[in-house]
Amino acid sequence: MATPRKQQISLVDTQYYHCVARCVRRAFLCGEDTLSGKSFEHRREWIEEKLHFLSQVFAIDVCAYAVMSNHYHVVLFIDEEKAQQWSMNEVLERWHRLYKGTILTQQYCRGDVLPKHLMAIVEATAEVYRKRLMKISWFMGYINEHIARAANQEDNCTGRFWEGRFKSQALLDDAALAACMAYVDLNPIRANITNTPEDSTHTSVKLRCEQATQSQQPKTLMPFVGNPRENMPKGLPFELTDNGINRTPILN
Repeated sequence: MATPRKQQISLVDTQYYHCVARCVRRAFLCGEDTLSGKSFEHRREWIEEKLHFLSQVFAIDVCAYAVMSNHYHVVLFIDEEKAQQWSMNEVLERWHRLYKGTILTQQYCRGDVLPKHLMAIVEATAEVYRKRLMKISWFMGYINEHIARAANQEDNCTGRFWEGRFKSQALLDDAALAACMAYVDLNPIRANITNTPEDSTHTSVKLRCEQATQSQQPKTLMPFVGNPRENMPKGLPFELTDNGINRTPILN
């Protein structure tokens, strides 16, 4: 029997998780169907856009990702401290970027004056949303639901699009995190889709390579902040070159 999701996620042990979602159909998630000749490559952009969008809404940072033909990988960081610092207004505004919320939360955000007993309901609802905005299940669920609906509409069909619930794996130390990020970024190379990380479209490493040429880091990806040290800012505990920029040994 599968392990319940709440037992797989433990922020006491780690804030980093590797997640994978796989398409169940013969018609690929994002690849080319060799039987019909139809290409689904444009769907890679759907997933990539959702990842970048959600990284700006959830208290979850994207560390690495790779969108493949029938599945995608993503390495996530749950920032509980960030979520706890949000005001009630910010929580509701973020949630309303994803869902409609309730009539009361909509009224509150419009500036309507609510009586005390209704404000208590709004406050309780906001706390529920705060918890959801730092849950991987809601993050992945939002992506998968929207991609499934769009793909079903495009394919003019109904039914299951994903193999099942996404799979998640806890990354318990820096070594596991570095190895997993390299594994994710190298997926297109192992699949013989491309020869170099710089040419690996729809991956985090390509985006980092593009930004590195301008001495920048992507705003929608968790930044590299250098090796662990005192007073370390939030970010990945590696140098920028450690995850494959400039083809360092970790890629060999």
